[in-house]
Amino acid sequence: MQLDFAKRELTLKLVYYGPSLSGKTTNLQVLYRLVDPSVRGRLTQLDTRDDRTLFFDLLPVHFTTRSGLTVKIKVFTVPGQVMHNSTRRVLLSGADAIAFIADSQVSLAGENEESFRGMIENLRENGIDPAAIPIVIQFNKRDVADVRSDEELDELGKRSRERIYKAIAVRGVGVLETFNGLLDALWESLESHVDIGAKFGLSRAEFLAGVFRHLNVQQPPTLADTRKGAS
Repeated sequence: MQLDFAKRELTLKLVYYGPSLSGKTTNLQVLYRLVDPSVRGRLTQLDTRDDRTLFFDLLPVHFTTRSGLTVKIKVFTVPGQVMHNSTRRVLLSGADAIAFIADSQVSLAGENEESFRGMIENLRENGIDPAAIPIVIQFNKRDVADVRSDEELDELGKRSRERIYKAIAVRGVGVLETFNGLLDALWESLESHVDIGAKFGLSRAEFLAGVFRHLNVQQPPTLADTRKGAS
């Protein structure tokens, strides 16, 4: 997080992480197509022979709040190939929230676990406490054969501190819900660590709406909204 009190400017870094070909790039491509061209950054992609995407810069999406705070959100993804671990470590530096994109196929559960462990290690090497940074998990490719069942993922969600989302990113299913959940978890972290609401007069609703105002879709409900509806 970069907070410039003089300029009243807040810059946030979101990282999409996960094993190779799990759907990280697809998630960002879907978001990119939905963002208002007037507020989105240039889409940058670097291809290599060994991995489809080495680095992906989707945003900033930027907006100004009623109190005059300018919020800029940058979204990155990182390569899944093991040989690019140093790149993954660098791109996790300064991360404010992470969306871990897992492959739903049972046969790839080991790759998911290995990638998640690597992410935790890289966070620690960057001086980031894995227990303090907001993380959401998306189980992608729900449309292919031999995937972990909905019941299994629902049970996992009950036991995990991370919010769990299901997706078919190539169809756009679950992409916005994951992104919205990531932003919502980030808001909770900002409120807890820097008291952003009191310092800048910024509410959770305004923060989320500020981003989704520039997306050509309706904002999905947040976890907080869901809890309110159940109460």
